[in-house]
Amino acid sequence: MKLVIAIINNDDCPAVLSELTREGFSATKLSTSGGFLRAGNSTLLIGVEEEKLDSLIDVMRRFSQSRKQMIQASPVYQGEFLMSMPVEVNVGGATVFVVDVDKFFKL
Repeated sequence: MKLVIAIINNDDCPAVLSELTREGFSATKLSTSGGFLRAGNSTLLIGVEEEKLDSLIDVMRRFSQSRKQMIQASPVYQGEFLMSMPVEVNVGGATVFVVDVDKFFKL
């Protein structure tokens, strides 16, 4: 048995959860926020048998794509003015941790 901890962009989460449910996986969703962009994320906790792990990862890969987005950078002091230039960053995608589980109880 494995515990999958997946951090997914809020924009991708509905599609990921819908497909996971369609494929027979159960997930617990936690609302979280990232440290760099301070943007909303969803953290999914999923218990899965080892033989179904590749299928689960495939769903996340297909439905949580990385993409580029323009954001306003922190203002920089330029002489007498504060200047803020847009910066292109990668958003979306998923960060996935897979952990061995010794015991699992559903009470």
